Amino acid sequence: MPAKSRAQQMAAGAALSAKRGDTKKSDLKGASRSMEKSMTEKQLEELARTKRKGKPAHVK
Repeated sequence: MPAKSRAQQMAAGAALSAKRGDTKKSDLKGASRSMEKSMTEKQLEELARTKRKGKPAHVK
């Protein structure tokens, strides 16, 4: 499942970093916090690896 926006991709990257133990889980905010709890590492990696070219900053 590719990311729909740059914001979603960045949140997935932050959640993935916390899930792997590179950053503290307590540093996560908003969407990245819920993503870390509800998604697997593989799902987060798919979102974070999405190419940014042509993606909007935010999607409503």
